[in-house]
Amino acid sequence: MILVTGLFLLFTGKVFADENLAGTSASLAYVNQSLQESNQSIDDYKKRMAIMAIFKKYNSPMVGEADSFLAACKKYQIDCYLLPSIAGLESTFGQFIYPDSYNPFGWGGGYIKFNDWSSAIDTVASGIKENYIDKGAKTVWEIGPIYSTSPTWASRVNWFESQFKSEEDKIPLFSSVNPVQL
Repeated sequence: MILVTGLFLLFTGKVFADENLAGTSASLAYVNQSLQESNQSIDDYKKRMAIMAIFKKYNSPMVGEADSFLAACKKYQIDCYLLPSIAGLESTFGQFIYPDSYNPFGWGGGYIKFNDWSSAIDTVASGIKENYIDKGAKTVWEIGPIYSTSPTWASRVNWFESQFKSEEDKIPLFSSVNPVQL
């Protein structure tokens, strides 16, 4: 009986180990397929996951808008963490906004209303590109004095940017855990 149990454990242990290894391969294949289907680079994927993770951490109503942020940063050629960081500072990622405004950026003093998060993201990205970056204010430190009267605005936005970058650094390129379900 002991011999049978020992043989059973020996062979089933190998099967379980092989299944675990196969599971890792399956997760990697899933991530790779997801990247190919969405036409995302690994860098975009990691930024998307970092934005989602921080938004979830803060219980943001914008948690489903990571792709809108990425689309806007590509379209207007701005840092992908600038807008989410401004939203973090100005409204705790959309939690504290003028009612039904979808304006997490404090744009227009926070009173400008948008139809949805996506249109707010695109409009503010366009405004930052046109009114700040194209006029020479390329860093958060140069944008700050124009965007806000607070002398600490840039350092606080920079703090949020560092949170996104730190979260991105935590995301492994290859993992047995499926990061798509973050």
